[in-house]
Amino acid sequence: MKKTIGYIFWGIEKGLDKSAFEKIAKKKNIEIVTFNLSDTLNEEEIEEKAKKCDIIFNNSGEDFAIELVKTLEKLGKKVVESSETYYYSEDKWMFYLTCKKNNIPTPESILLSESLDLASEELKKFACWPVILKRIEGTGGDFVEKADNLKESIKIIKEFWKKGSERLPIIAQEFVPSPSYRMTVVGDEIAQTAIKESTGWKHTGVSSERFRKFKVDDDLKKITKKIIEVTEMKICGIDFLKKDEKWLALEINSSPGFGFFDNHRDELVEKILNFLVNLVNKKINK
Repeated sequence: MKKTIGYIFWGIEKGLDKSAFEKIAKKKNIEIVTFNLSDTLNEEEIEEKAKKCDIIFNNSGEDFAIELVKTLEKLGKKVVESSETYYYSEDKWMFYLTCKKNNIPTPESILLSESLDLASEELKKFACWPVILKRIEGTGGDFVEKADNLKESIKIIKEFWKKGSERLPIIAQEFVPSPSYRMTVVGDEIAQTAIKESTGWKHTGVSSERFRKFKVDDDLKKITKKIIEVTEMKICGIDFLKKDEKWLALEINSSPGFGFFDNHRDELVEKILNFLVNLVNKKINK
């Protein structure tokens, strides 16, 4: 029986990810129904499109995508990733607390007060210089900066407040001089690895200048498995750092990027489509 998969994205119709999904889906006799966040979507249109879908995959990191996911869930549709997982992927402080609670190694962090005087005292007590300052929400390296001392820290906090439309909480995190090790996970499978490297200290996908694969050791496999279990995320990107040859979980991302290695994009998309179809089949066979 032919399956229909909804695909949430933002941007131009001929984007590389969308083109790959449509190409591989056609080969596998899967119908794709698109939800473009950059278009005007009214409630009736969303509901009509949703009716056709057996399952929906969100491939957008845009803030509005969260509301669309919630809307589709209210319409009774299963979305990967579910809105519940944004508790971990969109809130860096919650991910930190979850790691600490479950004995998952992660960089030491503190949640700063909104009062500059109190934040100053907290940073002095944390005494971890240089320190990384980041908002609890943010993508692509936005609202993430490094401070070498207290004076620079206060300046960065004020800049975050001016730059953003609201004063979202800020965390201070120990600086770990390490490349970023990305693991793309599909279901229970580590589908792709990529070391994100750059000449600067920031190694986000946006800032990185080089990507190369890396071998996954047993310790990293165990940590990854535990993260997936506690977050219940199905398709995600997990970023790790290395400190004294030990792995530290930095953050988890829904809607992970597929563009680290363009020649492997189709392979990764096929794994995702296979996983989504299997989820549909399991539901049907219950």
